[in-house]
Amino acid sequence: MGKQREYYLIDGYNVINAWPELKALQQNLSEARDKLVHILTEYAAYEKYDLTIVFDALFTEDEEHRERVNDHTEIIYTGAGETADSCIERMAYELVRRGREVHVVTSDGAEQSVVLGVGAYRIPASELYRHVRRTKKQLQKEYLEEVTLPLTRLAVRDRLDKDTAAKLDALRKGK
Repeated sequence: MGKQREYYLIDGYNVINAWPELKALQQNLSEARDKLVHILTEYAAYEKYDLTIVFDALFTEDEEHRERVNDHTEIIYTGAGETADSCIERMAYELVRRGREVHVVTSDGAEQSVVLGVGAYRIPASELYRHVRRTKKQLQKEYLEEVTLPLTRLAVRDRLDKDTAAKLDALRKGK
């Protein structure tokens, strides 16, 4: 069995408030959340990470709500009375105890200290932003830059001896 995928726990609103293009959308949190989910889902798929993005719903009366984006990405909206921090800390503890390599993305110093204490790694939101941008540039370079095709066509007959090429040519012509 291969190595398990690394697990990323993301403090959603903390990241939104740290990334310039998302911070600009603060008047429309729904759009900012959607954009963050899109960016991180793409990034996690390329890097082969498992990912959970957690959003606070502290002042709501609703229960915790989970949405599955794909096999490796989940969104959690915390329930009544629970912060994203407490949800992330609980999940980090459980995942580390199960042997997972866990990375918690937040710029909250207190939360970073707690997750380090349970054995998870911490990544400031600004550092993840740099990683995502670097990966996006690499993807664009690999897949969107000019494609250089061979100057000559590689035909099968160019790799065959004369007798075999003649026999195949005769078959092709029906002789």
